[in-house]
Amino acid sequence: MKMKKLIIILVVAGLGFSSCKKAIDLYPESNLNTATYYTNYAEVNAGLLAVYNSMRNPLYRQWQLTELRSDNSWMGVTGSTNSFNRDLSDLDMFMPAPGHDGIYNYWQDSYNVIRNANTILQKLGVSYDPTAGTITLADINIPISETDRKQFAGEAMFIRAQQYFSLVRLFGGVMLIHKLVTPVEAKSINRSTVAEIYKFIETDLKTAATYTSNKPYSQILPVMKGSANSWAAKALLAKVYLTQNKKAEAITLLQDVIANSGYGLQPTYASVFATSNELNSEILFAVRYKSGGIGQGSTFGNDFGPLNSGSAIINGSGLGWNTPTTELDTALNGDSRKATILASYGVGTAANLYVKKYLTPVSVTGDGESDWPVIRYADVLLLLAEAQGFTPASVALINQVHIRAGLPSLIPSITTVAEFEKALSNERRVEFAFENQRWFDLVRYNTTLTTITAQQVMKDHFAKMYTVHYGTYVVPTPTLAFIQANVTADHLLLPIPQYEIDINTQIVIPQNPGY
Repeated sequence: MKMKKLIIILVVAGLGFSSCKKAIDLYPESNLNTATYYTNYAEVNAGLLAVYNSMRNPLYRQWQLTELRSDNSWMGVTGSTNSFNRDLSDLDMFMPAPGHDGIYNYWQDSYNVIRNANTILQKLGVSYDPTAGTITLADINIPISETDRKQFAGEAMFIRAQQYFSLVRLFGGVMLIHKLVTPVEAKSINRSTVAEIYKFIETDLKTAATYTSNKPYSQILPVMKGSANSWAAKALLAKVYLTQNKKAEAITLLQDVIANSGYGLQPTYASVFATSNELNSEILFAVRYKSGGIGQGSTFGNDFGPLNSGSAIINGSGLGWNTPTTELDTALNGDSRKATILASYGVGTAANLYVKKYLTPVSVTGDGESDWPVIRYADVLLLLAEAQGFTPASVALINQVHIRAGLPSLIPSITTVAEFEKALSNERRVEFAFENQRWFDLVRYNTTLTTITAQQVMKDHFAKMYTVHYGTYVVPTPTLAFIQANVTADHLLLPIPQYEIDINTQIVIPQNPGY
């Protein structure tokens, strides 16, 4: 997020929620609202900061819909009858109901971010033509330069595209809302096709790459570090292309980022996540947090810390969410990344794994400093290897990330396509563990790789982990056949929240197959 300025975020976060019914005074000076607020550079900048700030809300739950549904994480509090914990178990075992609270809350939070971005974009005169797939700029009355206007707009479009990219991968075709609409108008908007959503995402990101700064990393001013820029837009667009199997388009963008962005790998994995080294050369974009008792801190240290650990690990104890699987723990043996990613609390059979990556000392519970990476330079390298396929150059790209982890070169051991794809999948799994990437990677492999599928990986995971977890600790105890039967092509997508379907009396919103 642009800087860690907070006061103006708090002021603007409530815009649009206050009103007055007196006809003689529609907009009292004591109330800020979107109709009267955006009149100068400072106010637009404050509004955009509020858009960045709102990205934290869906991120708070995204791990439930991604890491928990992958082979990296499982539901750690298995015997609980608490409804929230049962919802986590249902996600873990591929059986969420359409009325699942966590899914609906994530959906709602994501569309709130999109609404906030649309507010800024409307004030900046930005409009999208769904037929032509183009962005146009209308005249505005805000006294800002065209360069600043495009920078603001590009950042808002990047955020909007990033939210839609997550939604389309989780739900398939969703409601395409590219401008401000009234509640009545919203009820007439049905699901768009997956192709229409991707067309929109591509347009936003291509425009953002043009509108925002393309200065190399070393030339980015401190005040602009953390802002979405041209390189972040190109890297995200490349992942969008690769997800659609548009490998040639992805390759061009990724090569551009590598050759010209000035970003690069940090010397160690730990330095990527050190709070003393935020926004380093590996972070193309991150959702930012600020500790200090000002309401802007990260909760993930406490959320993911070990349950009932008191103050032994983090002040305020942990909730035990997003528990690492023993399968991932084993995969990290001998890997220097392990010390940053996870740890164990307790002794013997009472020991529990927990996510360490976002754990920093806190004075107040839920007030951590760690940012959440969205796009890293290591991601760019490994995406290029995936897009290029099995070539010596691609193996060398994987090797850069692999060797940084203190591991021996992969080059002598990769001689076939299957070995290459396994090495790529394994590298991405551990490199981006608990960054909400593994699930999206597995689903993308169904299209981009030839020997790995999400369904088979997850069925194999349940088979490996059945005796040590699912068949031993989950209550009521499911059979392995039952869990594996849930892993279907239909269940690669989540259900559309049932509330959205039930509350709409104007149109019929189709539910995803299998729900």
